[in-house]
Amino acid sequence: MSSKKKQYSSQFKAKVALEAIRGEKTVPELASQYQIHPTVINGWKRKLLENANQIFEVESKGLKVKEDDQGQINELYRQIGQLKVERDFLANRSAQLGLPTEKPW
Repeated sequence: MSSKKKQYSSQFKAKVALEAIRGEKTVPELASQYQIHPTVINGWKRKLLENANQIFEVESKGLKVKEDDQGQINELYRQIGQLKVERDFLANRSAQLGLPTEKPW
């Protein structure tokens, strides 16, 4: 007889781990309530405590990335504007010199 390993969603794991951290119920009480081995709950609790700082690191990195992206976008808009001015200047100068103004593209 093969036994499949029960898989739990991340939301469920977080819920149970937070309950264990709060300490309103003991780990054996939670294990009985959710029919999960106490070792599993302790593992989820440990993972949550070890990786909690990453939640805030991702948020702060996300803000920096957005600021960097905005700076890059502004620089690209500046370059586009400069290229449009140069193109218009060259088009006008070509017309003054009698060169064909047809666009090859």
